[in-house]
Amino acid sequence: MTAIGIDAINAYVGRASVEVRDLFTDRGLSIGRFDNLMMERKSVGLPCEDPVTNAVNAARPLVDALTEREREQIELLVVGTESGLDFGKPISTYIHHHLGLPSRCRSFEVKHACYGGTAALQTAVGMIAASGVPTSRALVVATDAPGAAARGTYWEPSEGAGAVAMLVGRDPRVLRLDPGASGFHTYEVMDTARPAADHDIVDSDLSLLAYLSCLENSFDAYCDRVAGVDLRSTFDYLVFHTPFAGMVKGAHRTLTRKRAGLRGAQIEEDFDARVGVSLEYASNVGNLFSAALYLALCSLLEHGRFDRAKRIGLFSYGSGCASEFFSGVVPQTAQAHVAEYGIAAALDDRFKLTVAEYDRVTEGLASRAFGVREATFDPADYEPVYHSHFEGRGLLVLDRIRDYHREYRWT
Repeated sequence: MTAIGIDAINAYVGRASVEVRDLFTDRGLSIGRFDNLMMERKSVGLPCEDPVTNAVNAARPLVDALTEREREQIELLVVGTESGLDFGKPISTYIHHHLGLPSRCRSFEVKHACYGGTAALQTAVGMIAASGVPTSRALVVATDAPGAAARGTYWEPSEGAGAVAMLVGRDPRVLRLDPGASGFHTYEVMDTARPAADHDIVDSDLSLLAYLSCLENSFDAYCDRVAGVDLRSTFDYLVFHTPFAGMVKGAHRTLTRKRAGLRGAQIEEDFDARVGVSLEYASNVGNLFSAALYLALCSLLEHGRFDRAKRIGLFSYGSGCASEFFSGVVPQTAQAHVAEYGIAAALDDRFKLTVAEYDRVTEGLASRAFGVREATFDPADYEPVYHSHFEGRGLLVLDRIRDYHREYRWT
């Protein structure tokens, strides 16, 4: 059976950032909860950025690397997001247009909170497998943008901005998904929700319990489907949906204690060996919602050791809720393909905002949200960061909204 999976992957991590500790201090948040986040910085979205610009800026390097013939082989674009901009028109239409994808292409948006990226990926894999064209490809993008509703809460320091784009096809160079090797678990729960563009519902304790329950049950479902699974020996690395790195560390502790019988120092050693490298980007970007798992995958692919092909286990969770534990094999040559896109360099290149500057640039985020009819985005409002980190960089930015239609331009 021909393997299907991720042939190329890239992350857009924003062009500005702010120190998380500084946010805690400014907001008067308990510093006792800071260490649990295991975060240093977070990416900040500007008013000229939205889920469309994040998606296009993540995907464009992948598309530009293709030959004209290879680009014509993209016959599916699936976008996973919980930051949709219209009840009917999917953001995939904007993304398709600005990437110059072929017109003979399916295009749609999927939603299930942070599980949306995995829903998009698995949908693409299934449609590629069903296609009678052996060269067919899909572009999958997980993209989100935080609003202003979390300001002053404990969620604000963890919310990042950005997107992850993946090319999906046969004989993939980055991650060969194990066919049929998935365990699922779902039930209805009101742990987090966005009932309005300017309002979030967050029950932190309930969300943590749902995450842990789904991790255990989806892993058990994976074991029921795949014979001979051992948590310690089957997977060289583990990659988790990452709302914040500290939550992953707690989830790993629970899973390894209950399903592998590890204790104390054994758990710490296992975390350092198989999980820690996947959290380096999240600790400096924040929660990318539907893209959080795939930013962790990028981090692993950049910082892990792949002296041979290695099998990884992946856990995806979305509030509400849905979850999936699945697996795949990373070829020995995958690391070189991922390094071409310079994600680590992009992280280092972000404009470092003070908290006061962060507050000024995020005041205008509501003007780009769902349901806005008219708006113009003047870079003069945040000229220093725009001049140094957008102008001349060939990035897509939101220019204006005219009668609900979004108009974009390249810098």
